[in-house]
Amino acid sequence: MKNFKKTTVQMDAARTELHELLNLSGEEISINNMPAGAQVPFAHKHKQNEEVYGVISGKGFMNIDGEDVILNAGDWMRVDPSAKRQLRAADDSAISYICIQTKAGSLDEFTATDGVIL
Repeated sequence: MKNFKKTTVQMDAARTELHELLNLSGEEISINNMPAGAQVPFAHKHKQNEEVYGVISGKGFMNIDGEDVILNAGDWMRVDPSAKRQLRAADDSAISYICIQTKAGSLDEFTATDGVIL
């Protein structure tokens, strides 16, 4: 059995979740594309997972606890689990983004301390 799994996804699909495609066990990752003027159809929060959003292209807004935060290509943003959030594309621009979700406070070590030189 290999100790890795690789997949290829359509980069223009509306939403691709990688947890099943890669057998993820510590995080959820999704690749998302929304046309101009579209929005996630619901506001939501999480019980224990923080989310990190990375904007790949385009622009939009994330409404967090009633405040609109402007998002542009190259922006990265972490959102606390308890924050109410809803993302929407700008009226004049599509938006493509990656969302990474993991349990808040679960990262014990980082690359420099978790990595082992062989």
